[in-house]
Amino acid sequence: MLFENQEIRVKGTVQGVGFRPTVFRLAHECQINGEVFNDAEGVVINLAGSSAQIEAFVAKLRLNAPPLSKIDGIECRPTDKGRHYSDFRITESSKGQTSTEVTADAATCSACADEVMNPSERRYLYPFTNCTHCGPRLSIIQDIPYDRAGTTMRAFPMCKACASEYENPLDRRFHAQPVACHECGPRIFIPGECEGPTGPAKAAAMRAHTEAVLVRTVRALHAGDIVAIKGIGGFHLCCDASNHEAVRNLRRRKQRYAKPFALMCHERERISAYCQLGSEEWKVLSSPAAPIVLLDIRRDPINMPILSPDIAPGSNLLGFMLPYTPLHALLCQRFGGPLVMTSGNVSGEPQIIDNEEALLRLGHIADMFVCHDRDIANRIDDSVVRYMAGKPRVMRRARGYAPRSIQLPGGFDKAPPILAYGAELKATFCMLRKGSALVSQHQGDLEDLRTCEDYEKNLSLYQELFEFTPTQLATDMHPDYLSSKRGQCDADQGQLPLHQIQHHHAHIASAMAEGGLSIDHPPVLGIALDGLGFGADNTLWGGEVLLATYEGFERLASLKPVPMPGGAMAARQPWRNALAHVLAAMSYGDFVDRFGEIPLATVFADKPIGTVMAMMARGLNCPPASSAGRLFDAVAAAVGVYPDLIQFEGQAAIELEMLADVDAVIWGTVTGAYQFTVRQKDLAADGLPGLEVDAATIWLPLLEDIRTGVSAATIATRFHAGLVAALVTTVERLRADHTFGDVILSGGCLQNRILFEALNLQLSNRQFRCISHAEVPANDGGIALGQAVIAAARIAKDTKDIKRNSASSTVRKGSDHVFRNTGENNQHQ
Repeated sequence: MLFENQEIRVKGTVQGVGFRPTVFRLAHECQINGEVFNDAEGVVINLAGSSAQIEAFVAKLRLNAPPLSKIDGIECRPTDKGRHYSDFRITESSKGQTSTEVTADAATCSACADEVMNPSERRYLYPFTNCTHCGPRLSIIQDIPYDRAGTTMRAFPMCKACASEYENPLDRRFHAQPVACHECGPRIFIPGECEGPTGPAKAAAMRAHTEAVLVRTVRALHAGDIVAIKGIGGFHLCCDASNHEAVRNLRRRKQRYAKPFALMCHERERISAYCQLGSEEWKVLSSPAAPIVLLDIRRDPINMPILSPDIAPGSNLLGFMLPYTPLHALLCQRFGGPLVMTSGNVSGEPQIIDNEEALLRLGHIADMFVCHDRDIANRIDDSVVRYMAGKPRVMRRARGYAPRSIQLPGGFDKAPPILAYGAELKATFCMLRKGSALVSQHQGDLEDLRTCEDYEKNLSLYQELFEFTPTQLATDMHPDYLSSKRGQCDADQGQLPLHQIQHHHAHIASAMAEGGLSIDHPPVLGIALDGLGFGADNTLWGGEVLLATYEGFERLASLKPVPMPGGAMAARQPWRNALAHVLAAMSYGDFVDRFGEIPLATVFADKPIGTVMAMMARGLNCPPASSAGRLFDAVAAAVGVYPDLIQFEGQAAIELEMLADVDAVIWGTVTGAYQFTVRQKDLAADGLPGLEVDAATIWLPLLEDIRTGVSAATIATRFHAGLVAALVTTVERLRADHTFGDVILSGGCLQNRILFEALNLQLSNRQFRCISHAEVPANDGGIALGQAVIAAARIAKDTKDIKRNSASSTVRKGSDHVFRNTGENNQHQ
């Protein structure tokens, strides 16, 4: 038999996920000798065997990769080093050679779940059972390298049995840093009531203690109590989802009066009884990420207790997740039905992670606490996913997904290390290097002091954990974003180049990168619809159609700007937007004469209309904005959806979506859709050509529908259909004068399933290729990725220009930034 030596290099998420033990096992199955070790690029496997053995090994490796790994590429090449191996072994990597790899926290795998539920297993009832395929990762790490001493598990020395598993390459707990059991690991307890044994304890005593905690907790939940439960990434507040009084108490105490609560349930059949649960949604629910999945409600639950209507008021969706830790699984199994499982915080603040802080700050909300003694190093919220247009779309990227890297398309591999600071709301940050982007977990809204402090802490932590030293920085153009101020400060202190990126350009570039468009891809047409973003002309944008590359953009169309009376107050009080839009269509006198009897007129009558109209006339704190989000708010207010005040961002727009007929809008069968006007922009406005989409023409028929008693559902349907038609018309008109084949769909408004799927279908039917988000959110959670790739593309272009100019004595005038109106700046260059 002819033997050969081959070096196999595996790139991707392949460190810290049990990859080397898997290679070890497969090599033994294939009876092949060699070694495996980590290096700075991934995993290296040196093999000595026949070509048939090596081919069989590689085929098995592709099919049997560990569940938490993500293989980006396998390269095989013959080597003439002539190594001789008598066996196969795992070789320790030299210190300083390996790239730091921290993976996402993962839901309990089936093997560990079976152990927890099996009385004959030594980890029966152990709430912290894990292995290399599951368990905490990012939530426990404090230092590099990623080993037990650098995590919050350092406080729990392994017992002899756990150490034996940890050291055995054929065991699935080989080098699983959080490995533990009843005798040596963390324990749960009820403060002041069921503390458990102190000091070392035998497994039987700890099992009995765990059982007592579970029994007491389940009894409290059945009694209607609210229980604060410490999980992987923070505390949850939990109650019986079918107990209306308990759910109502939770809302009142938490001061979260409207935003939907998440639910947790352990059985597919039970979830299916309440929601439309297809095989694809189940696949996402039961994945290692175990996110909250938004599912369409069944209006007639099948042989199940009725859930409280206060779980998701005004919504046709329920957000379910499966138990993702052994503790959750044990509680859900014993309780039986769905549990509310919402973040353990006071509304508007970040999730609490510390036991003492939870007792102090959640004591007025929770009737009981279930804590544990493993510290949480890093706060991580639950991720949220919605299945739209044939794909699971991440709406909030956190536990289970972050900090998984995103492989970037061609051309980004030469980019220097870039740190992008993201936006103000739904903040994330992004670190780009060597052709991949690492986007942080969802941080929250930086307007909250505690959230901002956590953002600052994580910026430093990520740079340390991933040994990342940026040489270029990128921020949003908005000068008052706290993320922009932090980026500016870091640029000043470090004397680093700072790229200020327009908000909607970043939205579009984020989707381009995720969609696999190379750095030199031809221009695309990007539709970015959201609440607000700082425009290149120093006005507020939010309904944009841009011809874009990574390097730059040209604003070809937008919604016609309408004042935002009161500025930021208009984002919280939809009646203000309704008034501004009505006044853009008619005088207030005409409105009162024709529609003085409708509910919207009554709303206006109770407000300081005179003062607001005077402010608008004088342009005082009434900035014009081309905002799609504020248009949705205006229509929602007109049909009576939260006209006075919204409780959370997007509340009115979300409920307006819930009212509309999904299928009619998507398939284009709506009669009486409201007609927007698409026309050439008045050059006197800003001196720049382009199209504007004017909503003024929808208001007369819309208000007439209200006056004549047309249902809010029909009005919402006609509005959605009219907006889709206007955008499709805009795209088709632009195709006549511009060359593009790809249409990018991005921005928070395009997390509206009706709007997104209708645009996606109707543009695809017109031979456009629609590209949007899946791995990162379409909302501001994806902005940081867009900022990073735009900065990288501009750096690459500048480098090419320098080389071109140095090679020629004739410098060509102009630049490859052929687009007008970018308004974006590079500082310190």
